Amino acid sequence: MVELDHPFTMPKSIDESWDAILDLERLVPCVEGGSVLEKTSPESVKAQIKVKMGAMSMKFTGTVSVIEQDAENHRAVMQVKSREAGGQGYANADVVFTLAEDGGNVHTAAQISGKAASMGEGVVTTVLDALIKDFTQKLATI
Repeated sequence: MVELDHPFTMPKSIDESWDAILDLERLVPCVEGGSVLEKTSPESVKAQIKVKMGAMSMKFTGTVSVIEQDAENHRAVMQVKSREAGGQGYANADVVFTLAEDGGNVHTAAQISGKAASMGEGVVTTVLDALIKDFTQKLATI
């Protein structure tokens, strides 16, 4: 399990930022290589992500769901469940967004198996950290 915390800034009001974070069709493409394949419910989408890890490139397909939302405290929990295309691996994560005026924090707890995990926790952490840093910069644009 890899756990990471990343603060972020958003130039919009806290309510506009809250709406943007809960809009998975806008949120998922902020992840480098991420795209929405289909909206399956108001709180869930089928999505895919293409990730480069060193010389390897992998594609994961699965679901992103909002499993908890506390509008009063501007806290949302999302669950990512995905499988590696053509492989035995998976990448699952619980992502907690906590908003404040001007931004907030995203806490990621990820479990990764298969080819990606075989590269070692250091590589996985470095790639995940870079993906989330890039993601938090793009949050300001949604």
